[in-house]
Amino acid sequence: MSRRDVLNGIFADTTRELAAANFSKETDGGRVLAGPVRTMGLALDRMDQEARELREALKSGERVVELDPELIDGSFVRDRLDGEVSATDDIVRSIEENGQEVPILVRQHPDLEGRYQVAYGHRRLRAVRLLRRKVRAVVRPLSDNELVVAQGIENTARKDLSYIERAVFALSLETHGFGRDLIMQALSTDKTELSKLLSVARGIPGSLVKAIGAAPSMGRRRWMDIAEKITDSKALEAARNATHRPEFEALGSDERFMIVLAEVSKKPQQEQTIREWRPNGGKVAAKIRDTGRAYTLSLKTAEADEGFGAYLTERLDDLYADWQANRKPKQE
Repeated sequence: MSRRDVLNGIFADTTRELAAANFSKETDGGRVLAGPVRTMGLALDRMDQEARELREALKSGERVVELDPELIDGSFVRDRLDGEVSATDDIVRSIEENGQEVPILVRQHPDLEGRYQVAYGHRRLRAVRLLRRKVRAVVRPLSDNELVVAQGIENTARKDLSYIERAVFALSLETHGFGRDLIMQALSTDKTELSKLLSVARGIPGSLVKAIGAAPSMGRRRWMDIAEKITDSKALEAARNATHRPEFEALGSDERFMIVLAEVSKKPQQEQTIREWRPNGGKVAAKIRDTGRAYTLSLKTAEADEGFGAYLTERLDDLYADWQANRKPKQE
C-alpha cells in the first residue's frame, strides 16, 4: 500500500470518527455544539495539509530520510508556547499506531557539523523522540529567511497557532532582524494586522505570556485589553500576583487567561487616610476618613458639646465659600 493510500485511509477514518463524535454531542434543542465542529474542522485541515506536504516533497524529487531525533535542534525562532507533548497526546498515539506518515522539514545546522535544524514539524519531532524512533525528514538547503517563511506558512496553513503565539513569533522575527515584508510573508498577514500583533507582544511581558500560555480561544481584542490595562503598574502587579497563586498553574491556559483578565480589570481601590481630631479641653471628638473623592467626618460629643454638630452644619456654606476664596490664586 502506498503512503498516499495510507493517508487517504487515515483521513477517511478520522472524518468518520469526528463526525460521529460531533453529532453525538448536541444541546437539548438538538443544535450541534460549536466545540466539536471546530475540532473536526481543524483536524481535517491538518490532515489535508499533511497530505499536501508529502505530495509536494515527493513531487519535487526530494528524498525522505530517517534521522536520529537527538541530532535535530529546534528552529532558532520559537513559534509555540505549549510545545511539549505527552504519551496521551493524539499526535503521539497516531504515530505509534500508524507510523510517521508525514515527514518533517529540516536543514543542515548552519553552525554545528553533523546536526540539523527544524523548519517545521516540531511536535512530530517531539512525538517521535518520545517514542524512541527515528524521525522521517526531508533535508533541504534553506537560508534563514527561507526557514522562517516555511515555518510561518506551515503553521498558518494548519490554523493551530493561537493569537498570542502569532504575536510572539512576529516579535521574535523582528528581534532577529527580519524585515516587515518577510514577517508578513511568514505570517500570511498584512501591515495593519502585523502592527497589532507586534503591539500586543511588546505590551505584555514575556514572563506573563509564558505563565498564561497559548490561550487558544482568546483572540486579538482580549489580548489587547490586557496589554492596555497593564500599562497601569498596579494592574501589572495584580496580574503577576495572580500567576503566583498555587492553583494557577493547574488550570487550563484559557482559564489562566480569564483569571489574569479579571484581575487587571478590577477598579483600583482608593487609598484612604484616617485621622482623629480632639480639641484641647473639649469633650468632642471626630474621626475623619478621606479617600480623595469621599470625605467622612464622624462626631462624638459629650452632653456639654452636643450642639457642636448642628453648629458646624449651619456654617458649611460659609466654610465652603471661604475655602473656594482661599484656593483661587490671588489676582493682582
